[in-house]
Parts: sequence; C-alpha cells; structure tokens
Amino acid sequence: MRHTLLSLIVLAAGLTLLAGCKEKKQTEDIIATKYIPKKPLPPIAMQAEKQSQKVEWLGKKYVVDIVRTPVDSLPKVSDDTGQKYIDNSIRLAVKRDDGSVFFEKTFVKGSFQSYVDESFRRNGQLASIRFDEAEGTELRFSVVIGLPDAIDDVFVPLLLTVNNQGGISIRQDDDMGMLDYDEEDEEKDE
Repeated sequence: MRHTLLSLIVLAAGLTLLAGCKEKKQTEDIIATKYIPKKPLPPIAMQAEKQSQKVEWLGKKYVVDIVRTPVDSLPKVSDDTGQKYIDNSIRLAVKRDDGSVFFEKTFVKGSFQSYVDESFRRNGQLASIRFDEAEGTELRFSVVIGLPDAIDDVFVPLLLTVNNQGGISIRQDDDMGMLDYDEEDEEKDE
C-alpha cells in the first residue's frame, strides 16, 4: 500500500511538471496602449520677487528696489511643447537716502525688443534685472531675457545703465561676468 501511495505521488508530480512545461499558444493579436498626448498645464508664472539693496553712488546713499511681477495681461509665450508661460514686468526704482525717488520705471520685454532677435521677441520672457555696480556717473544693471523652459541656458544678456541725470541706455552685454558667469567653472568642465 505504501508503495502504491508513493507511486501515485510521483505520478502526480510528474504530470504537474509536464503540464507546467507545455508551450503556450502564440496569438497574432497585438496589444498596444493608446497614446494620449499630455495636455499642457495652465500658463506657468515665475514667482514674484522683490530685491532691495543699499548702494553708495557719487558720495551719497541710495536704495535700489527691483520688483518682478508676473502679468497675466501681457502676451503669453510658449515653449516647443506648446506650454504657455506668463511674462513679467519689472519695476526698477532708485531712491535717495531721504526716501525720495531719483529714478523709477517699469520694464516689460517690449522695452528691450530692439536688442533681441525675433525668436526672443516671440518666445522669450523678461526673467530678471539685477543690480551690478555703481561706476562713475552710472548705475549698471544686468537684464536677462530668456526662453522660459531654459532660462539658465538660453538667454540674451543685456546691460541697462541709469546715469546721474536719470537717463537710461541699453546694450547687449558681452561681459558675461556681469551675470555671475564664472569662466573658471566652465574651463573645469572642459
């Protein structure tokens, strides 16, 4: 009896192994998931930002205030995927030590349109204005207009100067040092 029981167990194990090794039937059916393109998000805005910096210029003390504000009413810009971005306005104010305003102007990307090419006029975003230095009769600021999805990599650097008479001038900035660009870091990468 014991021998019969052992034979049945071995037979059952063998049949189970044979059933498990049976080749599955191949079908001609192709199973694919349907591609659903991503919908762009609602327009993306940069964070509002305010900078305030004390500056000594021509022997007097001033405060430079720079305020970036996303402005929904400005024309939207788009990246290569069609994602929309809200452009910014930037208010630059230079105040005397007594609080009176020496210079104040609000800039938008259009303020710099003659200094950037068509692709930046159409798809660029006014990203920042930063105080650089007070030299002689000028206060110097760096301006960045860049592609919104690649502002750190694809941008046009401009130099904005305000003179002691309150006049402004703008030009392309060939001195990347004005943007805290460190050539030594780049040389290390090479």
